[in-house]
Amino acid sequence: MRILMASKILVVAAYRRKLEEIAAEPAIEALLAVTPPAWHEPGGRKLVFEPAPSNGYALRIEPIRFNGSFHLFHWPGLGRLIADFKPDLVHMDEEAYNLATVLGVRAARRVGARSVFFTWQNLLRRYPPPFNGFERYVFQTSAHAIAGSAEALSVLRAKGYMGPGSVIPQFGVNPELFAPAVTIADGTPTIGFVARLVEEKGIFVLLEALTGLAGEWRLHVIGSGPLKTRAQHRAAELGIAHRIVWEPGVPSTQMAERMRRFTVLVQPSLTRRHWKEQFGRALMEAMACGVAVVGSDSGEIPHLIGDAGIVVRQNDPAALLRALAELLSNPALRAQLGARGRARVLACFTHRRVAEQTVAVYHSVVSEGAGATIVR
Repeated sequence: MRILMASKILVVAAYRRKLEEIAAEPAIEALLAVTPPAWHEPGGRKLVFEPAPSNGYALRIEPIRFNGSFHLFHWPGLGRLIADFKPDLVHMDEEAYNLATVLGVRAARRVGARSVFFTWQNLLRRYPPPFNGFERYVFQTSAHAIAGSAEALSVLRAKGYMGPGSVIPQFGVNPELFAPAVTIADGTPTIGFVARLVEEKGIFVLLEALTGLAGEWRLHVIGSGPLKTRAQHRAAELGIAHRIVWEPGVPSTQMAERMRRFTVLVQPSLTRRHWKEQFGRALMEAMACGVAVVGSDSGEIPHLIGDAGIVVRQNDPAALLRALAELLSNPALRAQLGARGRARVLACFTHRRVAEQTVAVYHSVVSEGAGATIVR
């Protein structure tokens, strides 16, 4: 099979490991990936393309229009690339309401290729024109939908998508890079928080919880965002600013080294009217490193953690405090949960596992038409 995949998030080098695993599958004759030179996220954060070898697949860095607009961004040259490459299948790794997805699906249809799309959307939202029209077109024209969670697939069904669908995370983790530390670090226990500094990621809940945490500890925050200054001021008001290290986002290829320094990683996300946690990548990466994790019950987090960590009620600083205190005081429990987390990632969330499931979808679409089963 000849596959073309278009995805803005492939600017992140660590995510492109999935492409290597897809290209290594025997059924894949050729794989061409398309990504922009950079992606502008809401709040001013800019993800610039991270260079890394592309083993087994071809990579095209193509400019996009309306950078930063999830609904309107698109690759002006994508139709030409599809016509030149002549794929059997076009994988638009984007939401159905995006203009990029509509144009990619339409270009695939022009050359007789089938298409699939991806969704993380786990809240039922109704869009105004023209975006509801974009969705309808993609729903009617695509041969398969890949959803990042069972909840996201349920949302697709509620919105009228009737075609075959599979539940597969968009990306996995490289278990060779994200691996446990060779030796256990001594010294002050470190609580890790890796997320954008926005209200829904729960930074203020975490700061409130930490005011009651006894003993020696420090918090290492990795991330930036519009609420960084406010969070720093709040930490000072609570008298814990001296215990916190603030670090901007680091390149994806360096994140594993940071993860291995953590004693515990926490993700206290908060569900809001227009947002709830779609996955929890930092949790997955920490689990791969054998680090014990604590997450809230927002969105997909409980399903990601399973029995490999502690899940607490969201927006509950007291519950979060109890979980952190228990883990910091109990090395045996941390080791047990860390081992379970590593095993869970190896079984469910590696790039290879994601690639195997994705290629199975490709095969069903290209060879067997619409008769695919849901993958979980």
